Amino acid sequence: MATPFTIYKLIVMYMLDHSETTLTNSQLSEFILEREYTNYFHLQQAVSELVESGLLKKKKIQNTSYYSLTEEGKTTLSYFEDDLSSDIRQEVRDYLRTKGCEKPERILTPADYYETSQGGYAVRCQLIEKNASVIDLNLAAPSLEAAKSICKNWSKKSQDIYGMIMEELL
Repeated sequence: MATPFTIYKLIVMYMLDHSETTLTNSQLSEFILEREYTNYFHLQQAVSELVESGLLKKKKIQNTSYYSLTEEGKTTLSYFEDDLSSDIRQEVRDYLRTKGCEKPERILTPADYYETSQGGYAVRCQLIEKNASVIDLNLAAPSLEAAKSICKNWSKKSQDIYGMIMEELL
């Protein structure tokens, strides 16, 4: 079980990981202090330790400090993110959404080709949104060049193709 001080650090890291932009010290403080997770001094100590350990990057512009999560911070968070309750994670996402800083959900468009047992080529194209498969399409390709071209173009055209398919079927 993580200590309260570790939880404060994880909250800050989770906020930065789920924010579209850097966050100011004021934004971090507003979230944590309004919910009475800790006091201002403990929060500042936690943020300072995260910066010193290289998990956060601090950029000061005029009198405002802006924070972002480093790659090392993202890796560290991935190991300990489950130590944050689902309620806290939801509160963070809700807060970021109300402030207009939440990262948009990612849409993934993987595509890969493979050689078939008949010696031809096939392509598997997927559209994944919010970790759920929206479309999973397998196509026969007339040649290796065509298979490569389909894979290359899928990410740019997947949403239009999905829209056309849905329009035809509904």
